[in-house]
Amino acid sequence: MVTPSTGEAAPSLVAAQAGLHARVLDELGTAICSGQLAPGSVLYIDDLADQCAVSRSVVREVLRVLASMGLVDTRRRVGTQIRPASDWNVFDPQVIRWRLASADRIVQLRSLTELRTAVEPQAAALAAERATPDEASDLVGLAAKMWAAGKAGNEAEFLRLDIEFHRQVLLSSGNEMFVKLQELVAEVLTGRHHYALMPHYPDEHALQHHADVAQAIQRHDGERARDAMVHIMEQAMNEMRSIWERTGVPGRD
Repeated sequence: MVTPSTGEAAPSLVAAQAGLHARVLDELGTAICSGQLAPGSVLYIDDLADQCAVSRSVVREVLRVLASMGLVDTRRRVGTQIRPASDWNVFDPQVIRWRLASADRIVQLRSLTELRTAVEPQAAALAAERATPDEASDLVGLAAKMWAAGKAGNEAEFLRLDIEFHRQVLLSSGNEMFVKLQELVAEVLTGRHHYALMPHYPDEHALQHHADVAQAIQRHDGERARDAMVHIMEQAMNEMRSIWERTGVPGRD
């Protein structure tokens, strides 16, 4: 269907195609990251089009996106082959989301928290040097709002504020490489909430550590900002460890 005036696809058709693309991408991405589609398996466009009840063009576009993430590799006369996890772009937010949806989400969360432990304390130290007065003031305000939301048990609002707090620290670091990790951090925090790997009421020490980070940045105290952020990361790891021990979900030692 095309619009008479421009000859372009009607908005409803474009939206429908986008919806089909998103659905198939999510289905295949989840299947690959969960191991349901094992490395070395070969996918065929015609089979996928039939299985997913979509056109071959939708399948081709989905496979192109998966290839850009390192999940598949298309070869002539072979088909599209699932690549091993070592080839995946593990920093891609969608790959992170799909891995968190798998049975290995604890291992994924642990790896991501270890990465955050390596980056965010240094980001906080740099923010103490580089944050503008307005940026530092915003962080103090966010920490105060987090405290209120945490004490009230308002999980949705606490999550929103938590994501924004860590995003602002990364932005205030002035390091463009650190800034690019903000989506990764958002996926980690969202995943922990979605899969009930966060306490309903945040630990008071964790709330205090966020306030300490913000105040240290405002006072240009890089060492204290770094130390306080380390405590936040340690608290996150301890919370996950206690939950997986209680629920019998295995983690790495």
